[in-house]
Amino acid sequence: MPTPADISDAVIDLRGVVKVYDTGEVPFTALKGVDLTVRSGEFVGLVGKSGSGKTTLINMITGIDHPTEGEVNVGGTPVHALNENQLAMWRGRTIGVVFQFFQLLPTLTVIENVMLPMDFCNMYASAERPERAMHLLEQVEMADQAFKLPSALSGGQQQRVAIARALANDPPILAADEPTGNLDSKTADAVFRLFEELVDAHKTIVMVTHDSDIAARVRRALVVSDGEIVEETVHRPRTERRGI
Repeated sequence: MPTPADISDAVIDLRGVVKVYDTGEVPFTALKGVDLTVRSGEFVGLVGKSGSGKTTLINMITGIDHPTEGEVNVGGTPVHALNENQLAMWRGRTIGVVFQFFQLLPTLTVIENVMLPMDFCNMYASAERPERAMHLLEQVEMADQAFKLPSALSGGQQQRVAIARALANDPPILAADEPTGNLDSKTADAVFRLFEELVDAHKTIVMVTHDSDIAARVRRALVVSDGEIVEETVHRPRTERRGI
Protein backbone atom coordinates (compact mmCIF):
# COMPACT_ATOMS: atom_id res chain seq x y z
CA MET A 1 0.00 0.00 0.00
CA PRO A 2 1.25 3.54 -0.73
CA THR A 3 2.34 5.59 2.26
CA PRO A 4 0.93 9.09 2.97
CA ALA A 5 4.25 10.53 1.70
CA ASP A 6 3.89 8.61 -1.56
CA ILE A 7 0.35 9.88 -2.07
CA SER A 8 1.25 13.51 -1.32
CA ASP A 9 3.94 13.40 -4.05
CA ALA A 10 1.89 11.35 -6.49
CA VAL A 11 1.19 12.54 -10.01
CA ILE A 12 -0.84 9.37 -10.65
CA ASP A 13 -3.06 7.93 -7.93
CA LEU A 14 -5.50 5.09 -8.59
CA ARG A 15 -7.67 3.77 -5.77
CA GLY A 16 -9.84 0.68 -5.93
CA VAL A 17 -10.10 0.76 -9.72
CA VAL A 18 -12.38 -1.89 -11.15
CA LYS A 19 -13.15 -2.30 -14.85
CA VAL A 20 -15.86 -4.66 -16.02
CA TYR A 21 -16.62 -5.15 -19.72
CA ASP A 22 -20.04 -6.33 -20.83
CA THR A 23 -19.10 -9.04 -23.32
CA GLY A 24 -22.52 -10.63 -23.53
CA GLU A 25 -23.75 -13.34 -21.19
CA VAL A 26 -20.77 -13.28 -18.83
CA PRO A 27 -19.20 -9.89 -17.88
CA PHE A 28 -15.40 -9.79 -18.00
CA THR A 29 -13.57 -8.12 -15.11
CA ALA A 30 -10.35 -6.68 -16.55
CA LEU A 31 -9.24 -4.85 -13.38
CA LYS A 32 -9.98 -6.01 -9.85
CA GLY A 33 -9.66 -3.15 -7.36
CA VAL A 34 -6.26 -1.84 -8.43
CA ASP A 35 -4.36 0.67 -6.28
CA LEU A 36 -1.42 2.44 -7.94
CA THR A 37 0.69 5.42 -6.99
CA VAL A 38 3.30 6.93 -9.32
CA ARG A 39 5.47 9.78 -8.10
CA SER A 40 6.83 12.64 -10.17
CA GLY A 41 9.87 11.67 -12.24
CA GLU A 42 9.36 7.92 -11.97
CA PHE A 43 9.81 5.50 -14.87
CA VAL A 44 7.30 2.71 -14.29
CA GLY A 45 6.80 -0.39 -16.40
CA LEU A 46 3.56 -2.36 -16.42
CA VAL A 47 4.52 -5.92 -17.27
CA GLY A 48 2.35 -8.90 -17.98
CA LYS A 49 1.02 -11.38 -20.50
CA SER A 50 -1.55 -10.52 -23.13
CA GLY A 51 -4.94 -10.15 -21.47
CA SER A 52 -3.49 -9.50 -18.02
CA GLY A 53 -5.09 -6.04 -17.77
CA LYS A 54 -2.03 -3.85 -18.28
CA THR A 55 -3.40 -2.00 -21.32
CA THR A 56 -6.74 -1.49 -19.57
CA LEU A 57 -4.80 -0.06 -16.63
CA ILE A 58 -2.92 2.45 -18.77
CA ASN A 59 -6.20 3.36 -20.48
CA MET A 60 -7.55 4.29 -17.04
CA ILE A 61 -4.56 6.60 -16.50
CA THR A 62 -4.95 8.32 -19.87
CA GLY A 63 -8.72 8.60 -19.66
CA ILE A 64 -9.12 6.58 -22.86
CA ASP A 65 -11.39 4.28 -20.84
CA HIS A 66 -13.46 4.82 -17.69
CA PRO A 67 -13.41 2.74 -14.49
CA THR A 68 -16.53 0.86 -13.48
CA GLU A 69 -15.62 1.60 -9.86
CA GLY A 70 -12.87 3.52 -8.11
CA GLU A 71 -10.98 6.78 -8.55
CA VAL A 72 -8.32 7.87 -11.03
CA ASN A 73 -6.47 11.06 -10.14
CA VAL A 74 -3.74 12.31 -12.48
CA GLY A 75 -1.92 15.57 -11.92
CA GLY A 76 -4.48 16.50 -9.28
CA THR A 77 -7.40 15.99 -11.68
CA PRO A 78 -10.16 13.43 -10.99
CA VAL A 79 -10.03 11.85 -14.43
CA HIS A 80 -12.90 9.46 -13.66
CA ALA A 81 -15.23 12.46 -13.22
CA LEU A 82 -14.49 14.22 -16.55
CA ASN A 83 -16.81 14.10 -19.56
CA GLU A 84 -15.47 13.36 -23.06
CA ASN A 85 -14.88 17.00 -24.03
CA GLN A 86 -13.12 17.73 -20.75
CA LEU A 87 -11.04 14.57 -21.12
CA ALA A 88 -9.81 15.49 -24.59
CA MET A 89 -8.62 18.91 -23.49
CA TRP A 90 -7.13 17.60 -20.23
CA ARG A 91 -5.28 14.80 -22.02
CA GLY A 92 -3.87 17.17 -24.62
CA ARG A 93 -2.28 19.34 -21.95
CA THR A 94 -1.38 16.84 -19.23
CA ILE A 95 -0.41 13.48 -20.66
CA GLY A 96 1.31 12.48 -23.89
CA VAL A 97 0.25 9.11 -25.26
CA VAL A 98 2.48 6.86 -27.37
CA PHE A 99 0.84 3.88 -29.06
CA GLN A 100 2.25 0.61 -30.35
CA PHE A 101 1.07 1.33 -33.90
CA PHE A 102 2.20 4.98 -33.94
CA GLN A 103 -1.24 6.43 -34.93
CA LEU A 104 0.24 9.16 -37.12
CA LEU A 105 -2.22 10.76 -39.53
CA PRO A 106 -1.16 9.50 -42.97
CA THR A 107 -2.19 12.60 -44.94
CA LEU A 108 -0.19 15.01 -42.76
CA THR A 109 3.54 15.52 -42.94
CA VAL A 110 5.75 14.64 -40.00
CA ILE A 111 5.94 18.25 -38.77
CA GLU A 112 2.17 18.68 -39.18
CA ASN A 113 1.57 15.56 -37.07
CA VAL A 114 3.74 17.01 -34.30
CA MET A 115 1.95 20.37 -34.43
CA LEU A 116 -1.50 18.77 -34.25
CA PRO A 117 -1.77 18.65 -30.41
CA MET A 118 -0.69 22.31 -30.22
CA ASP A 119 -3.43 23.26 -32.68
CA PHE A 120 -6.06 21.15 -30.88
CA CYS A 121 -5.32 22.58 -27.43
CA ASN A 122 -4.48 26.07 -28.69
CA MET A 123 -1.04 25.85 -27.10
CA TYR A 124 1.72 28.24 -28.15
CA ALA A 125 1.25 31.04 -30.66
CA SER A 126 0.56 29.91 -34.22
CA ALA A 127 3.85 31.37 -35.42
CA GLU A 128 5.77 29.45 -32.71
CA ARG A 129 4.34 26.02 -33.45
CA PRO A 130 6.50 25.08 -36.47
CA GLU A 131 9.67 26.11 -34.61
CA ARG A 132 8.67 24.10 -31.55
CA ALA A 133 7.75 21.08 -33.66
CA MET A 134 11.11 21.23 -35.41
CA HIS A 135 12.89 21.48 -32.05
CA LEU A 136 11.10 18.33 -30.86
CA LEU A 137 11.96 16.53 -34.08
CA GLU A 138 15.60 17.48 -33.55
CA GLN A 139 15.40 15.92 -30.06
CA VAL A 140 14.31 12.61 -31.55
CA GLU A 141 16.71 12.91 -34.51
CA MET A 142 13.94 13.27 -37.09
CA ALA A 143 14.28 16.90 -38.20
CA ASP A 144 15.58 15.85 -41.62
CA GLN A 145 12.31 13.96 -42.21
CA ALA A 146 10.02 16.84 -41.20
CA PHE A 147 8.28 17.34 -44.54
CA LYS A 148 7.79 13.69 -45.47
CA LEU A 149 4.60 11.71 -45.02
CA PRO A 150 4.60 8.92 -42.39
CA SER A 151 4.42 6.27 -45.12
CA ALA A 152 7.94 7.25 -46.21
CA LEU A 153 9.37 6.39 -42.77
CA SER A 154 10.42 3.14 -41.13
CA GLY A 155 8.61 1.87 -38.05
CA GLY A 156 11.33 3.16 -35.74
CA GLN A 157 11.24 6.57 -37.38
CA GLN A 158 7.46 6.73 -37.06
CA GLN A 159 7.72 5.88 -33.36
CA ARG A 160 10.23 8.69 -32.84
CA VAL A 161 7.81 11.09 -34.52
CA ALA A 162 5.00 9.75 -32.32
CA ILE A 163 7.12 10.51 -29.25
CA ALA A 164 7.79 14.04 -30.51
CA ARG A 165 4.03 14.49 -31.01
CA ALA A 166 3.37 13.22 -27.47
CA LEU A 167 5.76 15.91 -26.18
CA ALA A 168 4.19 18.69 -28.24
CA ASN A 169 2.45 20.46 -25.36
CA ASP A 170 5.22 19.69 -22.87
CA PRO A 171 3.07 17.36 -20.73
CA PRO A 172 4.55 16.26 -17.39
CA ILE A 173 3.51 12.64 -17.99
CA LEU A 174 3.98 10.19 -20.87
CA ALA A 175 1.96 6.98 -21.17
CA ALA A 176 3.26 4.43 -23.66
CA ASP A 177 1.45 1.24 -24.64
CA GLU A 178 3.93 -1.31 -26.02
CA PRO A 179 5.98 1.44 -27.71
CA THR A 180 8.71 -1.02 -28.75
CA GLY A 181 6.38 -3.90 -29.61
CA ASN A 182 6.64 -3.46 -33.40
CA LEU A 183 10.34 -2.57 -33.53
CA ASP A 184 13.48 -4.62 -34.04
CA SER A 185 15.74 -4.96 -31.01
CA LYS A 186 18.22 -2.25 -32.06
CA THR A 187 15.48 0.30 -32.75
CA ALA A 188 13.63 -0.69 -29.58
CA ASP A 189 16.78 -0.04 -27.58
CA ALA A 190 17.15 3.42 -29.15
CA VAL A 191 13.53 4.30 -28.31
CA PHE A 192 13.95 3.05 -24.75
CA ARG A 193 17.09 5.14 -24.30
CA LEU A 194 15.12 8.16 -25.49
CA PHE A 195 12.59 7.47 -22.73
CA GLU A 196 15.45 7.30 -20.22
CA GLU A 197 16.64 10.72 -21.35
CA LEU A 198 13.11 12.11 -20.92
CA VAL A 199 12.97 10.77 -17.36
CA ASP A 200 16.34 12.39 -16.71
CA ALA A 201 14.67 15.62 -17.91
CA HIS A 202 12.01 15.15 -15.17
CA LYS A 203 9.22 13.59 -17.19
CA THR A 204 7.12 10.85 -15.56
CA ILE A 205 6.67 7.78 -17.77
CA VAL A 206 4.36 4.79 -17.44
CA MET A 207 5.02 2.15 -20.07
CA VAL A 208 3.24 -1.09 -20.87
CA THR A 209 5.48 -3.89 -22.11
CA HIS A 210 5.55 -7.66 -22.38
CA ASP A 211 9.28 -7.63 -23.17
CA SER A 212 11.15 -8.98 -20.15
CA ASP A 213 14.43 -7.37 -21.26
CA ILE A 214 12.81 -3.94 -21.46
CA ALA A 215 11.00 -4.53 -18.17
CA ALA A 216 14.30 -5.24 -16.46
CA ARG A 217 15.57 -1.76 -17.42
CA VAL A 218 12.77 0.47 -16.11
CA ARG A 219 13.23 2.05 -12.69
CA ARG A 220 10.15 0.30 -11.24
CA ALA A 221 8.41 -2.73 -12.73
CA LEU A 222 4.89 -3.77 -11.75
CA VAL A 223 3.67 -7.20 -12.79
CA VAL A 224 -0.01 -7.29 -13.76
CA SER A 225 -1.81 -10.62 -13.74
CA ASP A 226 -5.53 -11.38 -13.99
CA GLY A 227 -6.44 -7.73 -13.43
CA GLU A 228 -4.28 -7.19 -10.35
CA ILE A 229 -0.81 -5.86 -9.57
CA VAL A 230 0.84 -8.93 -8.08
CA GLU A 231 4.53 -8.00 -7.88
CA GLU A 232 6.77 -4.94 -7.74
CA THR A 233 10.49 -4.69 -8.47
CA VAL A 234 12.56 -1.53 -8.02
CA HIS A 235 15.75 -1.31 -10.06
CA ARG A 236 18.73 0.86 -9.35
CA PRO A 237 18.91 4.03 -11.48
CA ARG A 238 21.48 4.27 -14.22
CA THR A 239 24.94 5.36 -13.15
CA GLU A 240 25.66 7.16 -16.36
CA ARG A 241 23.77 9.15 -18.95
CA ARG A 242 23.64 7.99 -22.51
CA GLY A 243 22.65 9.79 -25.69
CA ILE A 244 20.03 8.47 -28.08
